[in-house]
Amino acid sequence: MTSHVKLRRDRIGLIDYETQIKEMRCQLVDQLKVFDLQLEQKSQQLQDLMDYVRRRGEIESEYARSLEKLADRFTSRIKRKEPSSNTVAQVWVALLSQTRQESGDHSRLSETCSNTLIQPLTQCLEYTQRLAKKSKDICMQLQDGLLKVTIEMQTAWRTYYQYHSDYVCADGKLKEAEKQEEKQKQSAAKKLERLIEKRQEKVKETYLKSSKARNEYLLKLGASNATMKNFYLQDISTLIDCADVGYHLSLGQVIQAYLSSHWRTQQNLGTGLQQLQGTVSGLAQCRDRDTLLQEHFNTFCMPLCFPYQPHDGDQVSEVNFECELSCELETRFKQIETRLKAVSMETEEAHKNMLVAQSDLLENISDNDMDPSGGPSQEGSTEHLIKPSVARRRFNLQEIESCYITRVKEYVVGRSLVSKLQARHDQLKAAVEKAESSNGNHQRHNGKSLYIRKNYSTSNIKHNHKLFYGDLLSFIQASGQQIPVVVQSCVCFINLNGLHHEGIFRVPGSQMEINNLRDAFERGEDPLSERPYDLDSVAGVLKLYFRTLEKPLFPSESNSQLLEHAQIKGETERAAQLKITISSYPEPVVIVMRYLFAFLHHVSQYSDENMMQPYNLAVCFGPSLVRAAQNDDDVVTLQPLINALVKNIIVQQENIFPSQSELQGPVYEECMTLEQADSEPAIEEADVEVDYSLKDELETTHPTNSSSSSSSTANAEKKTEGSRVNVGCSVIQSKSAAAPKGGSTAAGGKFMLQFPPSHQYIPRRVHNPGNMGRDFQEHSSEDIHVDKMTCRQTKFPACIAAQRRTSFLRSRSRVATELRKPLSLSDKMFRIAAFIALLVVVCSGESCTNPIITPSAYTTSDAVISSESVFIVELSLTCGNGAQSVTLYADVNGRQFPVTRGQDVGKYQVSWSLPHKQASSGTYQVKFFDEESYSSLRKAQRNNEDVNAIEPLFSVNIDHRGAWSGPWVSTEVVAALIGILVYYLAFTAKSTIQA
Repeated sequence: MTSHVKLRRDRIGLIDYETQIKEMRCQLVDQLKVFDLQLEQKSQQLQDLMDYVRRRGEIESEYARSLEKLADRFTSRIKRKEPSSNTVAQVWVALLSQTRQESGDHSRLSETCSNTLIQPLTQCLEYTQRLAKKSKDICMQLQDGLLKVTIEMQTAWRTYYQYHSDYVCADGKLKEAEKQEEKQKQSAAKKLERLIEKRQEKVKETYLKSSKARNEYLLKLGASNATMKNFYLQDISTLIDCADVGYHLSLGQVIQAYLSSHWRTQQNLGTGLQQLQGTVSGLAQCRDRDTLLQEHFNTFCMPLCFPYQPHDGDQVSEVNFECELSCELETRFKQIETRLKAVSMETEEAHKNMLVAQSDLLENISDNDMDPSGGPSQEGSTEHLIKPSVARRRFNLQEIESCYITRVKEYVVGRSLVSKLQARHDQLKAAVEKAESSNGNHQRHNGKSLYIRKNYSTSNIKHNHKLFYGDLLSFIQASGQQIPVVVQSCVCFINLNGLHHEGIFRVPGSQMEINNLRDAFERGEDPLSERPYDLDSVAGVLKLYFRTLEKPLFPSESNSQLLEHAQIKGETERAAQLKITISSYPEPVVIVMRYLFAFLHHVSQYSDENMMQPYNLAVCFGPSLVRAAQNDDDVVTLQPLINALVKNIIVQQENIFPSQSELQGPVYEECMTLEQADSEPAIEEADVEVDYSLKDELETTHPTNSSSSSSSTANAEKKTEGSRVNVGCSVIQSKSAAAPKGGSTAAGGKFMLQFPPSHQYIPRRVHNPGNMGRDFQEHSSEDIHVDKMTCRQTKFPACIAAQRRTSFLRSRSRVATELRKPLSLSDKMFRIAAFIALLVVVCSGESCTNPIITPSAYTTSDAVISSESVFIVELSLTCGNGAQSVTLYADVNGRQFPVTRGQDVGKYQVSWSLPHKQASSGTYQVKFFDEESYSSLRKAQRNNEDVNAIEPLFSVNIDHRGAWSGPWVSTEVVAALIGILVYYLAFTAKSTIQA
């Protein structure tokens, strides 16, 4: 039993040693494989490095040649051009110089890689392979020694086990014999003693052998462990170092040489980049601008000022501020002064806005991310996030660019307008100061002088066709007027008084006054030849006439053809096509068109003062001249096209309408004078006519004075018929200086106008029928005699002024004579009734009280098919006082628009448009004003007062939901994605079937 256990234990120990030695043998074999693998890896590294250096040399050489060609190419271009000294050119030269230097550096780097670095790498490869082979041989010898020691240790271990087993067995037998001796002492003592001695000797002998074998085993075990420890801990490291000796040094020297070459290239590159940075830092837009202007001095230098070229010995070279011209020029001076202040403020604000937009644009441009620090993996992972950001940034940049260009345009146009207005202002100011100094201390008149035409040729024309709300062609044929009296009279009045009036045709006039003028023209009279009227009211009558024509000036059946021609890009071709279409109209209508558009073109030439550019005039007249069909659903879309059409006709009217030689008829004359219009200077604006209805009462009160006045008037008329002499304006002023200033009540109730010797300030008054009486003082014209024929021949301004003044005094004498005639009772009653009726008509305006409205609104909801959002408000208005012809104006966020009256009574419409970006969704409040409240609103705006204090007639709220700009992803992208998805599904299905 015991021996079986020992045998089993010995067998286990033997198996452990054999397993351990077998594992060590495998490990030693793996070590040799590692040495071979290490040699192969180092050889491959050296081979790859040599290939890299060789290929890098080729690339550097090719890159150097490419840089040299690039530099030579652009250098030759610079040499062909004229040298420039601006900062951008300096940066360009520095960049080419740095490129040429970089080419040389890369050429030297190529030579280093191709020649200098290849040989050391080849030598390193050779001795690395030799050392690795010899190191492997030494490793194999050491491994053999290690295995030999382990085998000897294993043999000693087996010997030790054998002898120790013998010893244990002998010792066991000895102990067994001793036990038997104790049991059998008395019977066989001697026999047992000899057995015990024999076994003791055997135990001693086996013990000595076991001890000797154990000692040998222990010694070989220690040697084996020491050898193994020395091999693994020291010999292997020594062999690896032996195989690697010189490898790292040689490789380090090669890389160091490569780095040195690159460092030299980098230093040269850094120097070149610093020089380039210096030139970039010197970039200066202002300096380049000055350099450009200096280099092209002959191109950009200001030409000589245009000299004054007098005609036929005219010696006057300054603005003439004498006689009747003083009132007109003084009024124009004040208008220009007011306009100049407003435009200067607008230009200053535009300059600030331009600087802000420029700052925003530069900031947006500088925000462009050009930093290449992000790695490819980062770019790949965030590519789907970066692309929308780039697209959004590009979109924002385009918006800011458009805003900046708009601001620059506003500022440049405003500054140009300021320069023109300033020049006119300075000239007129110098003339005013010179006139003041020449007139001494005489006070100048501040009223606004108007010229009133005396035209008796059309005052009693009778016809059966309506002027307003009628047919133009029928009226011309029935009345024989080639230009209707309302058109001719209003145009002449505006030509003489309103070309410089700010907002002419845009600012509405008094509806009451417009209605009075309309009724007077309808009766066949010419009210503008009798008394002054407000310019805006006269302009309103002209617009009202064309708006109320039964058929529009441009026939509706030709609208589509006109709008099609208006979209032609070429101006010459567009004008030719429009001329062909307009030539097909009846000749009387074409004559009126030619007259009207020539006048509108003349008005637009004073746009720097009256703020009425051709487009503004087109907006005012377009809806009246070219009317869209009532059943046309696209009226809002057509209106901008109609405005553009009318604008083109205004601008190109000379090329569109036939000349007078082609079509005989009246032609508009830009330089109208009172002589041409058979006109004369009238009383001040807001002065009123003679009140005939009060004549009898005044004659009854002062009968004596009336008779004396009659005799003096008769004497004046006799003296007027005498001989005439040429007198100047100074003579008139000297003769009138003795008269008292201002107006006074003459004896006998005679109303006459007294002209002061200088322009006396008279406060402006509102036309009031109850204040129609004005005090006049009789003024004899006995010392004022003017030869009209002589004045026409000489054309002296002073002489013409004296002639006009004489004509006015004669008319005044005739009026005084008529006033002194006795009236019958029926005449008195008729005049009193007429005055009361006139008073009722004047006081009863078309004002609306207690308005009841039924509004409806439309706004653009699709931004794909249009570039602007259109707002339309239509409403039905019922006034509590029964008023029907109510003129309305709309205000939306500080912008005013005229409200168009429909064909039906009480129907109104207003429309406007905004860019989609400005037309944000929300509620828009549209305030509607009548004539009175709108005038208060405009006055508050001009005086920079609070416009919210002006109460509108009523208000309408519009809910705008915003315009849909289409899907964020275009249909092309969706189609492409669908195509890719279909292809992927088809490819997947095909792969599945084939598998």
